[in-house]
Amino acid sequence: MTYKGYQARVDLDEEAGVFHGEVINTRDVITFQGSSVAGLKRAFEDSVDDYLDFCASRGEDPDKPFSGKILVRVPPETHRQIMTEARRQGKSLNTYVLEKLQPKPASAA
Repeated sequence: MTYKGYQARVDLDEEAGVFHGEVINTRDVITFQGSSVAGLKRAFEDSVDDYLDFCASRGEDPDKPFSGKILVRVPPETHRQIMTEARRQGKSLNTYVLEKLQPKPASAA
């Protein structure tokens, strides 16, 4: 589920008959629960809205879904090898790594 850029993961507690959810793309903890799909969706949206209102009332910026920046520490030799290959291909390090991280399109059958 997604609401205002926040994404949630949901699990079912069969014994209690309740769905439990948690926002997964922020460092802050935002949880919710519901006993039906409609109730779960409403609880998710209410929890996100409450979180945003709480941050605003404190004059704080909410932790936003990921910025798109990743800091990865690698051994110097690995850094050298990746940079050398990127230059060999005439690409920036960022472009080279991004191409490696993106999923390959499914081939046509």
